[in-house]
Amino acid sequence: MKHNHFLMALFWILLLGCCWPTVSAPMALVAGITFGIVIGNPWGATTSNWSRRLLQGSVVGLGFGLNLPELLQTGKDAFLYTAISISFTMAVGYLLGRFFKTPQRTSSLISFGTAICGGSAIAAMAPVIKAESEETGVALATVFTLNSIALLLFPPLGHLMGMGQRQFGLWAALAIHDTSSVVGAAAAYGGLALAIGTTVKLTRALWIMPSALIAAWFTKSEGKVKFPLFIIGFIAAATIKTALPQFEQVWHPLNSIAKQSLVVTLFLIGSGLTRAVLGRTGVKPLAQGVTLWLLVSVTSGFAIMCGWIE
Repeated sequence: MKHNHFLMALFWILLLGCCWPTVSAPMALVAGITFGIVIGNPWGATTSNWSRRLLQGSVVGLGFGLNLPELLQTGKDAFLYTAISISFTMAVGYLLGRFFKTPQRTSSLISFGTAICGGSAIAAMAPVIKAESEETGVALATVFTLNSIALLLFPPLGHLMGMGQRQFGLWAALAIHDTSSVVGAAAAYGGLALAIGTTVKLTRALWIMPSALIAAWFTKSEGKVKFPLFIIGFIAAATIKTALPQFEQVWHPLNSIAKQSLVVTLFLIGSGLTRAVLGRTGVKPLAQGVTLWLLVSVTSGFAIMCGWIE
């Protein structure tokens, strides 16, 4: 009993500490991962639910920091290369799944999560292809592990390659799985990187619905496909901010709160990476996920540095 009280007290101290403006996204993630792996998180399901809700609310709040015309232009520019990126990732993911002999549905979920939007995409696709809970869990564990690594590695790699903020925002949005990790990495790089990364990532996330519907048609599935409503909230926030610029003294604090709540979200996400989660990943799914992620990261980074994607 005393041990549980100690765990809960430590968890809340770390969580509240992440609300402090000087705590950055990487710091929060490292604290969460350390707590999850070293100590263990007995409230994994609860923190997972809250991190998802907090992430969605934070993304909506980020919309108060963007102007609608810029948002629409960036989304329009991103539409073509996100479509190409998704098609490339799905095709390569299928071939890698065959090569590593990953179970078919697990392979499909890993490829879909890598191609579009990490855990959100996996959650949307799982009922469509009638994946078992264990298959979904393995895919989520694989993508989640790589997300945590990407959030820590991408900012220093971006600086090492001499990427500008726009370039890094594009790279993060195209090569990192989950929205939370894209936003976290981009926020650590700079304000423009955050704006570009969030917009392009959400444009990429819009492909969840048509992709899942196509999969349902091929598999003759009756599973329901859920549209990510927080994307609509993000666009609505940018619309309100653009239509009512005289209330900037309101929009700016809301945007700042959203940015810091993302830091808290990353702590919650990191705390979910426990030894049990790592144990569920498995060698074949992890090999497929790592190889696919590296190919996507290198290819998209090369295309951006060459100026093929702007």
